[in-house]
Amino acid sequence: MSPATILLVEDKDSLRLMLRHALEAQGHAVVEARDEPEALTALRQSRPAVVLTDLRLPMGDGLGVLRGVKDLDPDLPVVVMTAFGGIEDAVAAMKAGALDFLAKPVDLDHLALLIERALAHRRMATEYFLLKEAMAERQGAPRIIGDDPRLRQVTEQLHRAAATSTTVLLEGESGTGKELFARALHLISPRADGPFVAINCAAIPETLLESELFGYEKGAFTGATARKPGRFELAHRGTLFLDEIGELPLALQAKILRALEERTFERVGGTVPLQVDVRVVAATNRNLRAWVAAKRFREDLYFRLSVFPITIPPLRERRGDIPMLATHFAERFCRELSKPAVSFSAEALDELCAYRWPGNVRELQNCVERAMILCDGQTITPRHLNLQSRLATAAALDPWDQVDLTGTLAEGVRRATAEVERRMVLSALREARGNRTQAADVLQVTVKVLQQKLKEHGLVDTN
Repeated sequence: MSPATILLVEDKDSLRLMLRHALEAQGHAVVEARDEPEALTALRQSRPAVVLTDLRLPMGDGLGVLRGVKDLDPDLPVVVMTAFGGIEDAVAAMKAGALDFLAKPVDLDHLALLIERALAHRRMATEYFLLKEAMAERQGAPRIIGDDPRLRQVTEQLHRAAATSTTVLLEGESGTGKELFARALHLISPRADGPFVAINCAAIPETLLESELFGYEKGAFTGATARKPGRFELAHRGTLFLDEIGELPLALQAKILRALEERTFERVGGTVPLQVDVRVVAATNRNLRAWVAAKRFREDLYFRLSVFPITIPPLRERRGDIPMLATHFAERFCRELSKPAVSFSAEALDELCAYRWPGNVRELQNCVERAMILCDGQTITPRHLNLQSRLATAAALDPWDQVDLTGTLAEGVRRATAEVERRMVLSALREARGNRTQAADVLQVTVKVLQQKLKEHGLVDTN
């Protein structure tokens, strides 16, 4: 576990040195301040877990430090120190929001007890908020199931990235399990003891997304009756997972970029810069390069996010993992539904492996869950899967049915290549909204080559 940071506010050098040594001996990191102005500056810069402050200071006082703490973060615990005979001042401080008080001369054993109590209070406040946010989520550590070489390559990349604090971009189709990989990355990283905070950028209205990410101050807008911390704050010393990052509105992308580069931000309605130590993992099912070319995503933010890109293969490209995944889901649903163990018939496994799974692992999971509910025995058969209609639809829409495969191998390859070129050119032009320069950038060819392809495939008027 990473050491907790304690902000120690004490003007007497000898006492401050003694307290620092005692706190460091307990395994904590200590940031020092001698008066209220220094304390408030250190508070914003160091983001401590606990504040230990004397009430009597040469500039300002401990109550001023306490007010500054509560203005910044109402849940940040404060322990005040007071000389013998200053109990009334200590009581006043506790009424103003201090968690506890420590009488001088300081008993170091008592100090250790109060600090541990304050840290436990801090952890409980953060965990309560996160549990409230994720109350409906299923619990359990993520497991990455499969032996496919491409999946093993992804796992190796995760381990390489986990050892650093670099930003990671997870790319892949919907349903491939990008959040699962993000959680796994967090758990094998040095930040595993910190929070994992996730937000789906596509699921929250644009007008609310900024306040969800950065929090807001009381009175910032109608309905803001109290200060609320944002996801960046909640993820301090942990990992922030930004799912569907491609859906971020352009106006908010600039603020995200600043938060990534400077590790600072302001709450909505706030003026005080807040510093955070957050590792960002982003995910998208979009072609962000195409969106950059189409001016729908900031290029500087794209490069900042894609420091370490990882592409998760779709399920249809690792069909050998389908039986293993299906068995894993069946075992899990047996436990959840309190049903005896089941197995898949050979015919059921054949159908599972034949289907293309456009919804990827998520669709497979839903299919197995439905089959478990329908199955009254101990063997799942094709009728429980109900894949025949979907297989028929997929067969009817098989793109290879539209390709002329007659003639020699060279002729068939030439026709197939031409069709792929035509479709890719049209797709790039759609993404770039007709801008040929941007479309060429997406395809990574020159504008001259793009114009040549347009003529070859009859996509422009050659007169």
